[in-house]
Amino acid sequence: MKFFKLFKKIYEMGAERMCKEIGEFINRGDKILDLGCGSGILSFQIKKKFEIEILGIDIVDNRICQIPFQKYDGKKIPFPKDYFDVVLISFVLHHALDPMGILKEAKRVGKKIIIFEDLPENFLGKIRCFLHLLFWNVISQKKTKFHFFKEKEWEKIFEKMNLKLIAKKDFNLPLSFLDPVKKKIFVLKT
Repeated sequence: MKFFKLFKKIYEMGAERMCKEIGEFINRGDKILDLGCGSGILSFQIKKKFEIEILGIDIVDNRICQIPFQKYDGKKIPFPKDYFDVVLISFVLHHALDPMGILKEAKRVGKKIIIFEDLPENFLGKIRCFLHLLFWNVISQKKTKFHFFKEKEWEKIFEKMNLKLIAKKDFNLPLSFLDPVKKKIFVLKT
């Protein structure tokens, strides 16, 4: 996708920062699934930094980095129960048609889930999330609906799904000072 190539350096800086933030939750030798891997930039950085096995899956192949990849239908992850040590879901759930279905599948195939997500916690954040939806619909040439939830709403969802929240922390990407949306990392045990 031209979009990822155009902003590759910014995505690489973000991926490096994301690696630092999740390092304490990844162990050498872990098998990781990058669910909704997009460009593959984050998977590539994780593989390089932690020297681990990582597989990217997505509904379309938009990779600009060569990582192991498998296309999937967006519903059923084609792996058995507890196949992965970690399922990484990075800024994907708000794009999903069925975010709860994706979480349910991540819970099935993974022992731990790490989620990066945007939270519209204030008025400006809500406006930015709406603009993100409009922008995404233009570049993807599809009309979609986004699912942005606040922190407390995510926590209720995790509790309802019997996912144990073992850590959460605020997170900033490069140029975050320009973005009114709060970014959060949730680490869950299945």
